[in-house]
Amino acid sequence: MAIQRKHTMYDSTIIDADPDTVWTVVRDALQVVSIVSGPAAEDVHWVGDGSPERVPSLYNFTLAFSGGLVQQEVCGRNEVERSQSYRSIEPTMGVQRYLATIRVRQITNDPYRCFFDWTRELTIAEDADTEVVETIIAMMAKQTDAIRDFFAQQW
Repeated sequence: MAIQRKHTMYDSTIIDADPDTVWTVVRDALQVVSIVSGPAAEDVHWVGDGSPERVPSLYNFTLAFSGGLVQQEVCGRNEVERSQSYRSIEPTMGVQRYLATIRVRQITNDPYRCFFDWTRELTIAEDADTEVVETIIAMMAKQTDAIRDFFAQQW
């Protein structure tokens, strides 16, 4: 895979749970990190007075495979549209800038399922280790499915 300096990802899935149930879980950034990263993310925690109820809110975690500290912020939320945006605070392992938005949407003819999508924009540093960046992107590519599978296991 050739790494672009600007890398955009879009992933989506149908989740077998109603949108309010899914939103209650995924609006908490720490739960999202735990679901999608499992043991690959360690020491996942809010920073300062951060919490699921506060926007903006800082949170940190460490990537187990490299020991790299990831510092992010919930930078926007729309409760009505069930969307939330995150951004990186400091560069991490070759990713200079990161901005992501998750959305949970109702399926009109099926109130017990929802549409989940995740958009991400990464700016890759000029001197980034391409193997590390490829590992990060490969992990991210599986995260939408991890959210879907989490809710499939709940019922």
